[in-house]
Amino acid sequence: MNRTTKDTIIKNLTGVSVLLILFVIVSMLVVIFVGGWKNLTWEFLSRFPSEGMTRGGIFPAIVGTALMTMIMTVAAVPFGAITAVYLAEYASGKSILAGTIRFAVKTLAVVPSIIFGLFGLGFFIKFVGVNMDTLLYDGALHWGQPNLLWASFTMALLTLPIVIVSVEESIRTVPREVREASLALGATKWQTIRKIVLPGSITGILTGTILAISRGAGEVAPILFTGAAYYLADLPHSPSDQFMSLGYHIYIMSTQSTNVDETLPIQYATTLVLLLLTFSLSMVAVVLRSRIRKKAR
Repeated sequence: MNRTTKDTIIKNLTGVSVLLILFVIVSMLVVIFVGGWKNLTWEFLSRFPSEGMTRGGIFPAIVGTALMTMIMTVAAVPFGAITAVYLAEYASGKSILAGTIRFAVKTLAVVPSIIFGLFGLGFFIKFVGVNMDTLLYDGALHWGQPNLLWASFTMALLTLPIVIVSVEESIRTVPREVREASLALGATKWQTIRKIVLPGSITGILTGTILAISRGAGEVAPILFTGAAYYLADLPHSPSDQFMSLGYHIYIMSTQSTNVDETLPIQYATTLVLLLLTFSLSMVAVVLRSRIRKKAR
C-alpha cells in the first residue's frame, strides 16, 4: 500500500467520522425540537407546575437555573482568572506551588461530576453549614441543609478548571515581545498585565468563561445532594432556600414520573428550553468576541 492510498483511506475515515457525528447531533436536535416545540408556550414558561407536575409550566426551574448560574459565575470566574494570571505571569517554570496547582486543575477536570456533589454535601453542608448554624443560630437548621448557595458553590468548583485553563491559554497567546516593550517603557508588572495582557486576551477569556458557564448550567449530578428540589410551590427568596433546576426537572420527569407518556411532552419542552439557554450563552460568547476583535482592529 503506497503513501497516496494511505492518505486517501485516512481522509475518507475522518470524513465519515465527521458525518456520523453530525448526523447524531442533528438527529438529536431534530427529535428534541419536534417533540418540544408544540409545548413551548408562554404559559409553559411563566407558570408553576401543577397536577403532580404533569401540567403547568417550568417557571421556577428557569428562575432557579438562572440564579444558580449567576452565583456560580461570581464565585468561579474571579478566582479562576486570578489563578490563571498567577500561573501565566508570576509563577516560574520550576515553582512547586504552580506545579501543584496545575496538577490539581488537571485532576479536577477529569473527576466525575457526581463526586463534586458528594464533596459539596460533605464540605459545604455538613461542615461549613452545620458550623455556621452552631455559631450563628444556636444549632437551629438554617445553612446546614441543601440550598441555592451551596449548590452554586459546588457548580463553581466543577467549572473552575475550565475557567483556569481557558484563561491561562488566552493569556499565553499575547506575544512576549509586547510585555517586554511595556516593561521597557517603565510600566510595572501589574500595569503591563492590566493594560496589555488582559485586554489582548479578553476574547479568549470571555469565550472560555461563557462556555464553562453554559456547561455548568446544564449539569445535574452536583446539585442532586446540595440544593435542587423535586417541587417547590414558591421561588427561592434567599441563598439558604432550595431551588428547582431545569436539568434536575428533566431528570425527575424521566425517572420518577408515574406516567411517562403524559410527561414526555414536558420533558421535550424542558430540554429544548435548556438547550436554547446554553446555545444563547454560546452565541453571546461569539458576539462579544467578534465585537471586541473589531474594536481592537
